[in-house]
Amino acid sequence: MERRKFLKGAAMAGVGAAALSAPAIAQGGKTLTIVSTWPRDFPGLGVSAQRLAARIGELSQGHFKVEYFAAGERVGAFDVFDEVASGNSQAYIGADYYWVGKHPGLAYFTSVPFGMTTVEWNAWIKFSGGQELWDELSGGFGIKSLPCGATGTQAGGWFNKEIQTPEDLKGLKMRIPGLGGSVMSKLGASTVSLPGGQIYENLVSGAIEATEWVGPYNDYFMKFYEAAKYYYTGGMHEPGGGLAFGMNASWWGGLTDWEKAVIEAACMEEHAAQFEEACARNGEYMAKLVNEHGVQVRAFSDEVWDAFGEASAEVFQEVRDHSPLALKIDDAFQRSLREIGGTMAALEGTFVNQRNRVLGLI
Repeated sequence: MERRKFLKGAAMAGVGAAALSAPAIAQGGKTLTIVSTWPRDFPGLGVSAQRLAARIGELSQGHFKVEYFAAGERVGAFDVFDEVASGNSQAYIGADYYWVGKHPGLAYFTSVPFGMTTVEWNAWIKFSGGQELWDELSGGFGIKSLPCGATGTQAGGWFNKEIQTPEDLKGLKMRIPGLGGSVMSKLGASTVSLPGGQIYENLVSGAIEATEWVGPYNDYFMKFYEAAKYYYTGGMHEPGGGLAFGMNASWWGGLTDWEKAVIEAACMEEHAAQFEEACARNGEYMAKLVNEHGVQVRAFSDEVWDAFGEASAEVFQEVRDHSPLALKIDDAFQRSLREIGGTMAALEGTFVNQRNRVLGLI
């Protein structure tokens, strides 16, 4: 009888402690204002950003009072970096290659032409020194960044005409940011970097004649097929990589280890989830694009790929000439690409190619 009373009392004490712990955490909480480059409820990318913002609040049991602002609700899509660097907001969710005008090395922490796939990039960031280089570069702008999303290898883009030779790119007006845009410019295209929410209207109006976005799952909801029927499979510009949860470095530095761990865990979770969701949905939505909207799927020819490669070599040399830090980043990236990518090609690459051949998938 006494033992039962003791166990009941211990159990009730545990319940009481648990009940008190969450309010105690919440009472000592911190405001976390997040600004995003994506519009609210934007399919794929925007939904992912909102999911991450909510998850930080959930994992912290309300300790972080998360305020999420989509593109244009607090600042413009391309103003989020400066908003956070200044300390006006605590964090942004976006693609760091949008800020290559500040430093070309930032492109490596989203994706670069002929670069790493998402799996390869993850390995570089987590285990081969990539995060340390990201910290060094972003820290110079007062930013601390973590991976928080990935789309996998992206489609080559939407075009209102077929691209059969490099000559077909000359004079083409195309939305394509980052170093991929620099490659297209070298091949004679007229490139612009537009926020996601502005692409459709520019494509329909004819202000641009082509655009890249993400892949079938994300692109389906953008309705680009209303203005451009040619959809190209994997492109050179974004073979993989990740999105950034960029925080004000001073704010990050003032967090406890537990607070940092909560944010890191939420970012890691969403980084995986966004990539896996795209992998799961792309096939379904590619079929919808073809069967429901008459989209014509194409692949770039070897001649076009070779032209991409030559132009990319010029772009990378310009990056390397920019500054010692840019040279350091490119050296490290290219070395890891060859080490990680080479092994993956020998293992996963060999298997996938042979599996697809045997099963008739290609």
